[in-house]
Amino acid sequence: MRVLLVEDDRELRTTLRDALQVEGYTVQTAASLSEGRALMQHDHAPDLVLLDLGLPDGEGEQLLAELRRSKGTPVLVISARHQDGSKVRLLDAGADDYLVKPFSIGELLARMRVAMRHRGTLLRPAITRYEREGLLVDLAAHRVELNGQEQHLTPTEFKLLARLVRSAGQVVTHRALLSDVWGPEFTEHTQYLRLYMGQLRAKLEAEPADPQRLLTEPGVGYRLVEAL
Repeated sequence: MRVLLVEDDRELRTTLRDALQVEGYTVQTAASLSEGRALMQHDHAPDLVLLDLGLPDGEGEQLLAELRRSKGTPVLVISARHQDGSKVRLLDAGADDYLVKPFSIGELLARMRVAMRHRGTLLRPAITRYEREGLLVDLAAHRVELNGQEQHLTPTEFKLLARLVRSAGQVVTHRALLSDVWGPEFTEHTQYLRLYMGQLRAKLEAEPADPQRLLTEPGVGYRLVEAL
Protein backbone atom coordinates (compact mmCIF):
# COMPACT_ATOMS: atom_id res chain seq x y z
CA MET A 1 0.00 0.00 0.00
CA ARG A 2 1.29 3.45 -0.96
CA VAL A 3 1.37 6.21 1.65
CA LEU A 4 2.10 9.88 1.03
CA LEU A 5 3.60 11.61 4.08
CA VAL A 6 3.47 15.42 3.95
CA GLU A 7 5.56 16.68 6.87
CA ASP A 8 8.13 19.49 7.01
CA ASP A 9 9.92 18.28 10.16
CA ARG A 10 12.85 16.29 8.73
CA GLU A 11 13.46 14.17 11.83
CA LEU A 12 9.81 13.21 12.23
CA ARG A 13 9.47 12.62 8.49
CA THR A 14 12.41 10.22 8.55
CA THR A 15 11.16 8.44 11.68
CA LEU A 16 7.68 7.91 10.29
CA ARG A 17 8.96 6.88 6.86
CA ASP A 18 11.29 4.26 8.32
CA ALA A 19 8.62 2.88 10.67
CA LEU A 20 6.06 2.59 7.88
CA GLN A 21 8.55 0.91 5.56
CA VAL A 22 9.27 -1.71 8.21
CA GLU A 23 5.53 -2.44 8.21
CA GLY A 24 5.66 -3.02 4.47
CA TYR A 25 4.21 0.27 3.21
CA THR A 26 5.64 2.07 0.19
CA VAL A 27 6.20 5.63 1.41
CA GLN A 28 6.59 8.84 -0.56
CA THR A 29 7.52 11.95 1.41
CA ALA A 30 6.95 15.65 0.83
CA ALA A 31 8.25 18.56 2.90
CA SER A 32 5.88 21.18 1.50
CA LEU A 33 2.43 21.77 0.09
CA SER A 34 3.76 22.05 -3.46
CA GLU A 35 5.67 18.76 -3.21
CA GLY A 36 2.58 17.06 -1.85
CA ARG A 37 0.47 18.38 -4.73
CA ALA A 38 3.04 17.19 -7.27
CA LEU A 39 3.12 13.67 -5.83
CA MET A 40 -0.67 13.48 -5.76
CA GLN A 41 -0.65 14.02 -9.53
CA HIS A 42 1.81 11.18 -10.05
CA ASP A 43 0.67 8.08 -11.93
CA HIS A 44 1.00 6.02 -8.76
CA ALA A 45 -1.28 8.07 -6.52
CA PRO A 46 -1.17 7.14 -2.83
CA ASP A 47 -3.73 4.94 -1.10
CA LEU A 48 -3.56 7.08 2.04
CA VAL A 49 -2.21 10.52 2.98
CA LEU A 50 -0.62 11.57 6.28
CA LEU A 51 -0.88 15.35 6.35
CA ASP A 52 0.76 17.94 8.58
CA LEU A 53 -0.95 21.34 8.80
CA GLY A 54 1.79 23.95 9.17
CA LEU A 55 3.88 23.69 6.01
CA PRO A 56 6.49 26.16 4.70
CA ASP A 57 4.41 27.24 1.71
CA GLY A 58 0.89 27.03 3.09
CA GLU A 59 -1.59 25.11 5.22
CA GLY A 60 -2.11 21.38 4.85
CA GLU A 61 -5.79 22.15 5.07
CA GLN A 62 -5.55 23.45 1.50
CA LEU A 63 -4.39 20.07 0.24
CA LEU A 64 -7.18 18.37 2.18
CA ALA A 65 -9.75 20.57 0.46
CA GLU A 66 -8.25 19.81 -2.97
CA LEU A 67 -8.27 16.08 -2.26
CA ARG A 68 -11.88 16.13 -1.16
CA ARG A 69 -12.95 17.89 -4.34
CA SER A 70 -11.36 15.30 -6.61
CA LYS A 71 -10.49 12.09 -4.74
CA GLY A 72 -11.71 9.81 -1.98
CA THR A 73 -8.22 9.09 -0.65
CA PRO A 74 -8.19 8.64 3.14
CA VAL A 75 -6.44 11.56 4.88
CA LEU A 76 -5.08 11.45 8.43
CA VAL A 77 -4.07 14.82 9.83
CA ILE A 78 -0.97 14.78 12.06
CA SER A 79 -0.47 18.05 13.91
CA ALA A 80 0.81 19.65 17.09
CA ARG A 81 -2.35 21.77 17.22
CA HIS A 82 -4.53 20.32 19.94
CA GLN A 83 -7.41 22.80 20.07
CA ASP A 84 -10.81 21.16 19.72
CA GLY A 85 -11.92 23.80 17.21
CA SER A 86 -9.11 22.90 14.83
CA LYS A 87 -9.85 19.17 15.13
CA VAL A 88 -13.58 19.62 14.53
CA ARG A 89 -13.03 21.90 11.52
CA LEU A 90 -10.62 19.47 9.84
CA LEU A 91 -12.84 16.46 10.50
CA ASP A 92 -15.84 18.34 9.12
CA ALA A 93 -13.73 19.29 6.09
CA GLY A 94 -13.21 15.62 5.27
CA ALA A 95 -10.23 14.37 7.28
CA ASP A 96 -10.65 10.74 8.30
CA ASP A 97 -8.82 11.24 11.57
CA TYR A 98 -6.74 13.74 13.51
CA LEU A 99 -3.69 12.73 15.56
CA VAL A 100 -2.06 15.20 17.92
CA LYS A 101 1.75 15.09 18.13
CA PRO A 102 3.44 13.37 19.80
CA PHE A 103 1.77 10.03 19.08
CA SER A 104 3.00 6.45 19.07
CA ILE A 105 3.71 4.52 15.90
CA GLY A 106 1.32 1.83 17.14
CA GLU A 107 -1.54 4.30 17.41
CA LEU A 108 -0.80 5.73 13.97
CA LEU A 109 -0.81 2.28 12.38
CA ALA A 110 -4.08 1.40 14.10
CA ARG A 111 -5.73 4.65 12.91
CA MET A 112 -4.49 3.94 9.37
CA ARG A 113 -6.06 0.49 9.46
CA VAL A 114 -9.36 1.97 10.66
CA ALA A 115 -9.34 4.59 7.89
CA MET A 116 -8.75 1.91 5.25
CA ARG A 117 -11.37 -0.39 6.77
CA HIS A 118 -13.93 2.40 6.40
CA ARG A 119 -13.06 2.36 2.68
CA GLY A 120 -13.64 -1.38 2.49
CA THR A 121 -9.97 -2.43 2.67
CA LEU A 122 -9.00 -4.73 5.53
CA LEU A 123 -5.37 -4.39 6.62
CA ARG A 124 -3.88 -6.82 9.10
CA PRO A 125 -1.00 -5.71 11.32
CA ALA A 126 2.23 -6.77 9.64
CA ILE A 127 4.54 -9.26 11.33
CA THR A 128 7.85 -7.47 11.95
CA ARG A 129 9.52 -10.01 14.26
CA TYR A 130 9.76 -13.70 13.43
CA GLU A 131 11.16 -16.48 15.58
CA ARG A 132 11.09 -20.21 14.96
CA GLU A 133 13.51 -23.07 15.64
CA GLY A 134 16.66 -20.97 15.89
CA LEU A 135 15.78 -18.44 13.19
CA LEU A 136 15.22 -14.88 14.38
CA VAL A 137 14.29 -12.07 11.99
CA ASP A 138 13.82 -8.57 13.40
CA LEU A 139 12.76 -6.24 10.60
CA ALA A 140 12.92 -3.07 12.72
CA ALA A 141 16.50 -3.82 13.78
CA HIS A 142 17.35 -5.16 10.30
CA ARG A 143 18.81 -8.26 11.96
CA VAL A 144 18.75 -11.94 11.03
CA GLU A 145 20.17 -14.62 13.35
CA LEU A 146 20.39 -18.37 12.97
CA ASN A 147 21.13 -20.36 16.12
CA GLY A 148 22.49 -17.21 17.75
CA GLN A 149 24.81 -16.33 14.87
CA GLU A 150 24.14 -13.19 12.86
CA GLN A 151 23.52 -13.86 9.18
CA HIS A 152 24.68 -11.31 6.61
CA LEU A 153 22.14 -10.95 3.82
CA THR A 154 22.38 -8.78 0.75
CA PRO A 155 19.82 -5.93 0.55
CA THR A 156 17.74 -7.90 -1.97
CA GLU A 157 17.88 -11.09 0.11
CA PHE A 158 16.72 -9.14 3.15
CA LYS A 159 13.85 -7.50 1.23
CA LEU A 160 12.70 -10.90 -0.03
CA LEU A 161 12.88 -12.45 3.45
CA ALA A 162 11.12 -9.43 4.98
CA ARG A 163 8.24 -9.77 2.50
CA LEU A 164 7.83 -13.42 3.48
CA VAL A 165 8.09 -12.60 7.20
CA ARG A 166 5.24 -10.06 6.93
CA SER A 167 3.03 -12.84 5.59
CA ALA A 168 4.50 -15.73 7.62
CA GLY A 169 2.37 -18.83 7.30
CA GLN A 170 0.72 -17.60 4.10
CA VAL A 171 1.60 -18.28 0.48
CA VAL A 172 2.96 -15.21 -1.33
CA THR A 173 2.62 -15.48 -5.10
CA HIS A 174 5.52 -15.16 -7.52
CA ARG A 175 4.01 -11.96 -8.94
CA ALA A 176 3.54 -10.39 -5.52
CA LEU A 177 7.12 -11.15 -4.49
CA LEU A 178 8.60 -9.87 -7.74
CA SER A 179 6.49 -6.69 -7.64
CA ASP A 180 7.17 -5.93 -3.97
CA VAL A 181 10.90 -6.72 -4.00
CA TRP A 182 12.01 -5.73 -7.51
CA GLY A 183 9.14 -3.56 -8.79
CA PRO A 184 5.97 -3.93 -10.89
CA GLU A 185 7.95 -4.07 -14.12
CA PHE A 186 9.66 -7.33 -13.00
CA THR A 187 6.57 -9.53 -12.44
CA GLU A 188 7.57 -11.92 -15.23
CA HIS A 189 11.22 -12.31 -14.18
CA THR A 190 10.79 -15.49 -12.17
CA GLN A 191 14.46 -16.38 -12.64
CA TYR A 192 15.35 -13.59 -10.19
CA LEU A 193 13.11 -15.19 -7.60
CA ARG A 194 14.59 -18.66 -8.06
CA LEU A 195 18.13 -17.31 -7.80
CA TYR A 196 17.58 -15.29 -4.61
CA MET A 197 15.42 -17.93 -2.96
CA GLY A 198 18.26 -20.37 -3.55
CA GLN A 199 20.68 -17.96 -1.91
CA LEU A 200 18.40 -17.48 1.09
CA ARG A 201 17.99 -21.23 1.52
CA ALA A 202 21.76 -21.69 1.37
CA LYS A 203 22.12 -19.30 4.31
CA LEU A 204 19.06 -20.24 6.40
CA GLU A 205 18.30 -23.93 5.75
CA ALA A 206 20.19 -26.88 7.24
CA GLU A 207 19.59 -28.75 3.96
CA PRO A 208 18.95 -26.21 1.18
CA ALA A 209 17.85 -28.98 -1.19
CA ASP A 210 15.19 -30.07 1.33
CA PRO A 211 13.95 -26.77 2.80
CA GLN A 212 11.96 -26.81 6.02
CA ARG A 213 11.50 -23.04 6.46
CA LEU A 214 11.25 -21.45 3.01
CA LEU A 215 8.75 -23.66 1.25
CA THR A 216 7.78 -23.80 -2.41
CA GLU A 217 4.11 -23.87 -3.36
CA PRO A 218 4.42 -25.35 -6.89
CA GLY A 219 3.11 -23.05 -9.58
CA VAL A 220 2.00 -20.45 -7.03
CA GLY A 221 4.77 -18.95 -4.93
CA TYR A 222 6.63 -19.38 -1.65
CA ARG A 223 5.73 -19.59 2.01
CA LEU A 224 7.73 -19.01 5.17
CA VAL A 225 6.49 -21.45 7.80
CA GLU A 226 4.49 -19.80 10.55
CA ALA A 227 6.31 -18.52 13.64
CA LEU A 228 5.96 -20.55 16.83
